[in-house]
Parts: sequence; C-alpha cells; structure tokens
Amino acid sequence: MSVSDVGFSLVSSRAVMPVRGVVVGSGRGELLEGLEGVVSGRGGPGVVWGSQGVSGVPGVVFVFPGQGHQWVGMAVELWDSSPVFAARMAECGRALSGWVDWDLEDVVRGVGGAPGLDRVDVVQPVLFSVMVSLAALWRSCGVVPSAVVGHSQGEIAAACVAGVLSLEDAARVVAVRSRVLRGLSGRGGMVVVGASRGEVEGFLEGWSGRLWVGVVNGPGSVVVSGEVGALEEFVGWCEGGGVRCWRLDVDYASHSPLVDEVSGELLGLLEGVVPSAGEVPFVSGLVGGVVEGEELGAGYWVRGLREPVLFEDAVRCVLGGGSSVFVEVSGHPMLGVGVEQTGGVCGVDVGFVGSLRRGEGGWGRFLLSLGEVFVRGVGVDWARVFVGGSRVGLPTYA
Repeated sequence: MSVSDVGFSLVSSRAVMPVRGVVVGSGRGELLEGLEGVVSGRGGPGVVWGSQGVSGVPGVVFVFPGQGHQWVGMAVELWDSSPVFAARMAECGRALSGWVDWDLEDVVRGVGGAPGLDRVDVVQPVLFSVMVSLAALWRSCGVVPSAVVGHSQGEIAAACVAGVLSLEDAARVVAVRSRVLRGLSGRGGMVVVGASRGEVEGFLEGWSGRLWVGVVNGPGSVVVSGEVGALEEFVGWCEGGGVRCWRLDVDYASHSPLVDEVSGELLGLLEGVVPSAGEVPFVSGLVGGVVEGEELGAGYWVRGLREPVLFEDAVRCVLGGGSSVFVEVSGHPMLGVGVEQTGGVCGVDVGFVGSLRRGEGGWGRFLLSLGEVFVRGVGVDWARVFVGGSRVGLPTYA
C-alpha cells in the first residue's frame, strides 16, 4: 500500500467533514510527523487545518499583483515538476516571442546571455507568464475563480485568465507596455506609506504637482508616485515625523501624470487589441468595480498605467458580492495585508492564500496552498492531484 494510494483513498472514499486538515510531506516519515502535529495541535511546516461548513464558500477570487513578487528561480521547480504549469509557460513563451528579443525559458532558468529580472521589459512579461500559468494549475486542481482582480500590471494576467484578452493579445499588451516604460526609467519612483489615502493626500500638499497618490492598497497602505527629488524630500519628511514608509524597487513613476509623456506612443502600439466579454467577472483595479470585458481595449491599458490603482475599492466590491476567500496567483504573496485590512473594515473574516513563496517554488509548496484553500471551505478536486492512485481499504472512523 503506497502513500499515494492512502491519500487517494482518503479523498475519494471518505466524507468531507467541517473540520479539515491537510498534511504535505516528501515521504512516510514527514507525513507521520505532520499527522502527529495535527493530533497534538502544534502544527508543523507541512500542516494546515481549519473548520468550515461542508457546503463550502460562495466563491474563490483570484488576485494578480503588480511587480515585486519576482525572485531568481521562482518558476524552475514547478516547470520541472508540473506538466500543466510547464505547458502553459511554453504557450506564454510562444505568445511573447513576437514581441521580445529574449526567450522566456532562458530567462527563468538564468541561462548565460539571457537578460535578468532587473529590466522592467523583462520582469513584467515573466511575471505575467508565471501568473497565467499558476492560474492554469489552480484550475487543473478544480479551483475555479468566481471573479478575478488585477493590481497594476497584474490586470493584464487577470484579463487573460478571465478570457477577456486572448493569450496573444495579453502577451502583446504586457510586452509593449513594459518596453515603453523603459523610456521613463531613472526619472521617477514609488514609495509605500503606512497611512490612509486621506492622510497621505494631506501629507502631499507640500509637493503638489510633483508627487501623487499612485496606489491605494488598503485602509492603511498607500503608494506615492512621482519625481525622484521630491520623493527623497518626502521620505525624509516621513522619517522625521514618524510616518512609516519604504521605497519600492522601481525607477519610474507609473500611476502618475509623468506617464503622459509616453501615453500617445503606447496607445498607437496597442491599437488592434480586441477584448471580449470574457468568462469570469473582471473586477477592475482601475475603477474599483466590475468592468465589462469589451471595455478593455487599448485605451484601458494606457489609463491603467497612468491612473491610480484602486485596489481597496476592488476588494470592497468583491466582498460586497459575497466572496471572502482570495487566492493570490503569484510567485510570492504581496497583497494579503491590504485584503485583510479591507476585510476588517468591512466586518468580513477573509481567507487569504498565496500560491508560491520566495525560495519555495515547487510542487510541495503548491500542494500546501491547495490545502490552505481546502480547509477554508473551497472545493478541491483531489483526485486530479493523486494521478494514478488506487483505492485501498482504510480503517473506519472510531
């Protein structure tokens, strides 16, 4: 009797109870240790458990972040261990090939001569590919979104996953838009501030016309975008006044009027992008609510680069629709604080789950994430995970 057979039998021949636990391990020893962690209540690195009604939750929302969740080697393990992920990454590579002068797999694997993730016109298409491929992996395990939410450039992946943009059009948008951004490199920046939007707008009165609110992540997290010199002054002012802030690793000022310089060029380059109605509701981080798919033509993607990201409003919209479990489809979770803060203000106990983590980019990490959504009441098709498993006799419940 193999471990795989035991796991398959548990998910295929046992009722799903309100109290659920999932143990992930690389062998019998780790799995027994994890089970002991469940029994004792002390948990462990490969253990998740929770209590949910067997009827499940109204729906799971896929969230796609902007730049920042990249790390060297983030997709290599999954590429080598998951046929579903590898196939979708290969499709993304083919879709990008007409718009970039580098190979997606070479960049991900760090092949000599390939450009690095320090270039905006490389990192954004790579992140897009990883997010789209992770979404395909979630779906292959039976976790299907009831809505998608994008954050900054993550909206491109969200639109693709929702069926609003074809993979080819989405690849074009992310490649062209990130290439145009290179023209703004070195002339701006962005700073996260731990305060509300109203507070930050008050802070910025002394830098009118030089700094702007670029992103509203949640009730206590705002990103300021603008000129390099003005940002240096602002950071010094924050530090002197005890206002928590930190710089983002970007050298351009997206989501600000400084983008106007390249807006006309970008609009022309994206002419011909044809959106459709889509298959999944698209909750826009640009307007903070549901947007019909046909509205996501070239003009939308120019506005999305220039105007503020209203992520908090988008999360409020989702919560108002009854969904409370969010899956961040990314290389490392970034948006959990904003989602949980917004849920707290709205009086909703949200569940937030990532996909991968820095330094943890393999099948085991993804299985643990599957377990995390399962114990929160989301349906998982475990039979697809235990491919080749056979049903065996197990002891009955006490």
